[in-house]
Amino acid sequence: MSNTNVVGIAQQQDAASAEARMPEAVIDEQMIESMRAKTGIQLRIGHSINNEEATRIAVAKFAGGIGDINDLWTDAERGRRSDYGGPIAPPSFVIGCFSGIQFGWPGLGSFHSATEMEMFNPVYWGDKIEAYCRYEGFTGPRPSSFAGRMVTDHFTNDYMNQLGERVAVVRWQVVNYERAAARGKRRSHAVDVPHRWTEHELREIEERVLAQQPRGDMPRYWEDVAPGESIDLLTKGPIGLTDEVAFIAGGGTPIPRLKAHASSLHDYAQHPAWAFRDPVTGAREPIYAVHYNEAAAKAMGVAFQYDVGFQRQCWQIQLLTHWCGDSGWVKQVNAQYRGFVYLSDVIDLGGVVTAKRVDPDGEHVVEIDTNARNQRGDDIMPGKAIVALPSRSDTGSPATTRARETL
Repeated sequence: MSNTNVVGIAQQQDAASAEARMPEAVIDEQMIESMRAKTGIQLRIGHSINNEEATRIAVAKFAGGIGDINDLWTDAERGRRSDYGGPIAPPSFVIGCFSGIQFGWPGLGSFHSATEMEMFNPVYWGDKIEAYCRYEGFTGPRPSSFAGRMVTDHFTNDYMNQLGERVAVVRWQVVNYERAAARGKRRSHAVDVPHRWTEHELREIEERVLAQQPRGDMPRYWEDVAPGESIDLLTKGPIGLTDEVAFIAGGGTPIPRLKAHASSLHDYAQHPAWAFRDPVTGAREPIYAVHYNEAAAKAMGVAFQYDVGFQRQCWQIQLLTHWCGDSGWVKQVNAQYRGFVYLSDVIDLGGVVTAKRVDPDGEHVVEIDTNARNQRGDDIMPGKAIVALPSRSDTGSPATTRARETL
């Protein structure tokens, strides 16, 4: 081995032993008053728009990025044969148009903590989606066992198509915390990551994933569903680096959009809190890199790289579309993101039907309590959903009532 190689390895080891550092601040009255003054404003989100048009490729990349194999989203002929009368995108596609934004609280760490979502109309191939985001204000500050003090931001996203129809609304929350306190407490709450799977366990997990299929064009009728009934499982994992990259490439939530070289450096010069310096490569990386960069995750006070909140939300919606079939419609979902989904984790998503009724819209709906359990037995995403199902007493279906008359 040459001396140059020895020196290079030593330098890498020195860099690896150093921790990445992100800007750090504490919550003070000036910061609180500054954020209070912003309550109710419409935010400029152009730098975080990722998809504006539901092209065939955009929809295919998004479906692939969340791991959804339902060919209703990717096969045009299949879409035309469906109750929708044309090819459509997954209901969660709007999340790939715009999901979230870094806003305010400079120097604090943050993580997405909860989402409520209502879906009104399908997104057809070729639709153009315009997103809006309003800052609703914050609650707190309050003490935290995780990180000193924290505040919770509240946002509302609206999505409209080119016909002026409201496609969906998303109400979401972000917890902002004092990053230095979180980093200090991380060491006393160690998690054994990455998880060490045996080859036998991995084969069993992959066989389970491959066996799980969407219900497709076989209607699930409202009359055939009973409270207390479990819905079909959906498995994700072991979560790998490419799973996170695929979500980003499919339009998932880079905040702001990921850029390279001069494009990124100009952004970071204007917004220093958006980035940190990687201790190994020396490159500036976005704070969003916590989802695929170990040094970034640890600088945020987290043990290992972890999933994206809105990515997890897409999984919940996929669980429901797999179960209800192509004639059903997911009307509402909500979810809380408890704990982190670390790279190497396996998540089994499921749920139980809790009630069934005819809602004020005249649709036959079921209410479902959903869950998402990791290999440690933790429910890392408890949630609820309202799903409209076809009824034998109706001539149409929730899909046909939302089908566009002219395509």
